[in-house]
Amino acid sequence: MFSRPSLCGTVGKLCRCGTSATATAAGAPSTAAATVIPATAPVVRRYQEVSGDIITPGQVRGIDHIRDPRLNKGLAFTLEERQTLGIHGLQPARFKTQEEQLQLCKIAVNRYTEPLNKYLYLSDLYDRNERLFFRFLSENIEDLMPIVYTPTVGLACQRFGLIYRRPHGLFVTFNDRGHVFDVMKNWPEPDVRAICVTDGERILGLGDLGACGMGIPVGKLALYTALAGIKPHQCLPIVVDVGTNNIDLLEDPLYVGLRQKRVVGREYDDFIDEFMEAVVRRYGQNTLIQFEDFGNHNAFRFLDKYRNTYCTFNDDIQGTAAVAVAGLYASKRITGKSFKDYTFLFAGAGEAAIGIADLTVKAMVSEGVPIEEAYNKIYMVDIDGLLTTTRKVGSLEGHKVNYAKNIEPMTDLSEIVSTIKPSVLIGASAAAGIFTPQILRTMADNNERPVVFALSNPTSKAECTAEDAYQNTDARVIFSSGSPFPPVKMGDKTYYPGQGNNAYIFPGVGLGVICTGTHHIPDEMFLIAAQELANFVEPADIERGSLYPPLSSIRDVSMNIAIGVTKCAYDKGLASTYPEPQDKRKWLENQLYNFNYESSMPVTWAWPRMPYIKTRELVPTKLYGKQKKEEIM
Repeated sequence: MFSRPSLCGTVGKLCRCGTSATATAAGAPSTAAATVIPATAPVVRRYQEVSGDIITPGQVRGIDHIRDPRLNKGLAFTLEERQTLGIHGLQPARFKTQEEQLQLCKIAVNRYTEPLNKYLYLSDLYDRNERLFFRFLSENIEDLMPIVYTPTVGLACQRFGLIYRRPHGLFVTFNDRGHVFDVMKNWPEPDVRAICVTDGERILGLGDLGACGMGIPVGKLALYTALAGIKPHQCLPIVVDVGTNNIDLLEDPLYVGLRQKRVVGREYDDFIDEFMEAVVRRYGQNTLIQFEDFGNHNAFRFLDKYRNTYCTFNDDIQGTAAVAVAGLYASKRITGKSFKDYTFLFAGAGEAAIGIADLTVKAMVSEGVPIEEAYNKIYMVDIDGLLTTTRKVGSLEGHKVNYAKNIEPMTDLSEIVSTIKPSVLIGASAAAGIFTPQILRTMADNNERPVVFALSNPTSKAECTAEDAYQNTDARVIFSSGSPFPPVKMGDKTYYPGQGNNAYIFPGVGLGVICTGTHHIPDEMFLIAAQELANFVEPADIERGSLYPPLSSIRDVSMNIAIGVTKCAYDKGLASTYPEPQDKRKWLENQLYNFNYESSMPVTWAWPRMPYIKTRELVPTKLYGKQKKEEIM
């Protein structure tokens, strides 16, 4: 929805009728009837598309400033701009400031009661006026993030075939194998720095949505710009369409993707390899590639496979881990305990749970806990029960084996909670309601301040609601969720549970990585991001029941994270942008996107008066003398 270059400049801006410029035959009368445009006449551009953030005035005509969302300012064009650009009369007489336009945007979006309609309004705004959209989003992030991101983006993906209007990203299908680079060349932006890619197999907690998953990378990259100031033309959303195993979609006449079962195995891996190589060939080795919503069985494989050869990370694994660990850091200020005093139980053993657990181990090690002891403090439950080395069902493939315990197997979550007595219960299972009132009461019985994170998205998949958590623990719970929940009133106090949103993490990490030209992204950067986020939590935030700062401060959080990532990149020799800046904050701020309108007038300047110098008399020079002419004849 929210990240696209001026695609109309590539196709829609091409003139569909050439100008009358063909020469007539010698001696023939030059009449309108005699001027015929041949079928092979070249297509002529009516106006020049805009790419990048450097505008060449000689290539941009006045009408571009209305048609191109990067240049359009609506009624904010001044009278001088309208007259000089040749657009005077194409707009009504009213002149507005950007602030007045923002007020109108707020009125317009609030007219809608259905979140999906708000989503569509914002999409339309972005297609009309890019700067206004991003300023509106960045200044109203608490109200609009649930629209452009979870939970509404999940609904938008489910209805993608119905609401699709125009391309906002690139679709690379399995049918394009052998020609992925040719598809990449069709994206009209030459300066892409960040790519968010999904194959749509595990969209939020909604399952396999195939090509309809485009809403996820589009929404993610919109937040790159709104929350971290990364320039929108540097962002590219991509769907790798290899089919879908969702029967409902395959039979849906509105489905827009490949109507086939998913490609798997060696063919799938080779196709992803080709995609990664095409990205580097098109945009360079340091292009950030963010993997998003791949299936569990592929997410870790690709992260392990590519992390040391490409500039890449998986937000579901590493971004989720960083925001959850940040919440755990903040919780220590309430419990008065350190990580070595905690016992962790994860409901879910997918990419999010494993990612959080792995980063929690690193956090404990950084506090001096031996790594084996750190692993022993973490228990994990999957669909087949507690991960143990003695169970007869279920597999312990990949990273799961690190958390398997040599104890008797158990399958009932309530029994597991009663036996292990965890101080921290983290849900990343996409199984709604599995944190039952009984389990929550057991957590409260075993802990003075139980820590409960219900992180599954969207809201309908959360392990418990905020209200359930507070009511069943006598309001002693330290609670966080993956999707927003309304405030909870208990007695005379109202609690405002914090949302452990990945948007606190990935924009700042992306900004630091892009600006430094980092080669590879180590886990240390995500631990730094978690620490920076936790440091931003004020006592007032904790008092109101939140482990995270207000979403309104997320741009400041992103900058702090970017500074930490920048320091890490130079300290570890991962940066390729030199020399290393001394004032890293100022250096980063100088590279941010400007949400405010800029003048549409070409820059002019005066020259000094030329000094008077008497010139010699101009004497015509003959090209050929008499002797030369005789030689020629």
